[in-house]
Amino acid sequence: MITIALSKGRIFEETLPLLRTAGIEVLEDPEKSRKLILATNQPEVRVLVVRATDVPTYVQYGGADLGITGKDTLLEHGTQGLVSPLDLQIAKCRISVAVRSDFDYASAVRQGSRLRVATKYVAIAREFFATKGVHVDLIKLYGSMELAPLTGLADAIVDLVSTGNTLKANHLVEVEHIMDISSRLVVNQAALKLKQAPVRAIIDAFAKALAK
Repeated sequence: MITIALSKGRIFEETLPLLRTAGIEVLEDPEKSRKLILATNQPEVRVLVVRATDVPTYVQYGGADLGITGKDTLLEHGTQGLVSPLDLQIAKCRISVAVRSDFDYASAVRQGSRLRVATKYVAIAREFFATKGVHVDLIKLYGSMELAPLTGLADAIVDLVSTGNTLKANHLVEVEHIMDISSRLVVNQAALKLKQAPVRAIIDAFAKALAK
C-alpha cells in the first residue's frame, strides 16, 4: 500500500492533475466527505487528508509514504527523515514582512529598534531577522495574523501573502519580501528504499508532468 498525505484546499486541488499523470484518481472530494482516508482508482494507493502543518510529520514517521507540503511548512518542520526530490511549482505565494501603513519600518530598523514580530513561521522569521542584524521578539500566533499590528500586540508580522488583498483590507503593507513559496513533494526515506518501484513511479510521473 502506498499512502500519500495531502491537505485540503489549494494544494489538494492543484495536486489532482499531477496525480492523474501517475494514473491515480482520488474517488472522493475531501470538501464533501468526512472521511480522512480516501480511496483511489488504484487499490494499492490511498490518500490521507491531514492538516497542512502535519504533512511532513506523517511522512517523516511513516504514517504516509509521500506527501505534498509548502516550502514554508517544510522549513519550519525540518527535513529529518525526509527526501524532497521535486519542487512541484504549485500553490505559489510568498512570505513577507508586513506592518501598519502608518508604521515607519525602515526607520525603526535603521535606528536599531527592537521589534515585536507576530508569526507562525518562527524559524523562518528568526533566521531572516538574524541575517539582517535586526533584534526582534517573536510572538507565535496560529491565525488572524493581521490583528497583531492593529491591536498593538506586535509592530510587524511575518506571514504568507498571495494576492495581498487581506493586508490591504486591514490597512497593512508589505515592507520586505523574505522568500517565494511553492509546494514540494516529500518522501519518507525508508519508503524510498522499501517501496522503491511504486514510489519511484509516482516521482517520475510528477517529474515528467512538470517537464511538459
